[in-house]
Amino acid sequence: MSGHSRWANIKHKKAKGDAAKAGVFTKIGRELAVAVKQGGPDPNSNNKLKDVIAKAKENNIPNDNIMRSIKKASGDAGDVNYEELTYEGYGPFGVAFYVECLTDNKNRTAGDIRHIFDKSGGALGTTGSVGFMFKRRGVVVVDASKADEDELMLSALDLGAEDFAADDDVFLIYTAPQDLSAVREGLEKNNVPIISSEIDMIPENTVPLDGESAERLQKMIDRLDENDDVQNVFHNADMPEYDEE
Repeated sequence: MSGHSRWANIKHKKAKGDAAKAGVFTKIGRELAVAVKQGGPDPNSNNKLKDVIAKAKENNIPNDNIMRSIKKASGDAGDVNYEELTYEGYGPFGVAFYVECLTDNKNRTAGDIRHIFDKSGGALGTTGSVGFMFKRRGVVVVDASKADEDELMLSALDLGAEDFAADDDVFLIYTAPQDLSAVREGLEKNNVPIISSEIDMIPENTVPLDGESAERLQKMIDRLDENDDVQNVFHNADMPEYDEE
C-alpha cells in the first residue's frame, strides 16, 4: 500500500473531530477488555495490553479512564465477553476489504456488515478470500517536522524496525507485529514525536481511485467505521486526500 494513501485516510478520519471521539473511546475500551482477558491486567507482561494503552493515549483517552477499563475487565464487572471476528470481501471498483470486529453478538454484527457491503455495491466473501492480499505489520507514524530523517531511520532500524518510509509530513516506520512495542518504547525513550503506533494490514497491491470513485468508497469506509462492533477497516484502495463537506 502506498504510504500516502494510508496516511491520507488516517488524516481524513482524524479530521472528523469530536463527533467521532465517543465511538473511538468505545472501540478502544473493547480492545482493552479483550487484551486483559487474554493476557492479564499487567502491561509489563502483556504486550497486547501495552499496545492498546499506547493507542488509547494517542487518542487522548485520560489515564483514569484507561485504568478504570482495565480494572473493570479484570474484575467481576468484566463479564461481557467480546468475540474477535474478521470479515473479508470486495467493495465497489474491485477494492479488497479486511474488517476486524469485536462483538458480544456475532449474528447482529454479521447482519450489519453484510448490509453495509450490499448497500455500498460490494459483496462479502469467505474467510481467506482477500486476507492473502495483505501483510500484518506494526506501523509507527512520526511527525517529520520534528525529527531528522537519517537519524530516525538509523535509530528505528537499530531498535529492530523492518522498513522506513518518508511520506510528505510524516515518517512511517514498519515493524514485525511482535516488535511494535519494543520499537515504539525505544523511540519514546529517545523523545521521538510519535503520532500513532498500531498493527496494520498492508496490502501487497493497490487499486487507484480518484474523484467520485474515491468519494463513493470513502462513504463505505465511513459506514463501517461508524459501526460500534468494527475495530479496524483495511482496504487496498489508493485514494487522494480530499475535503469532505
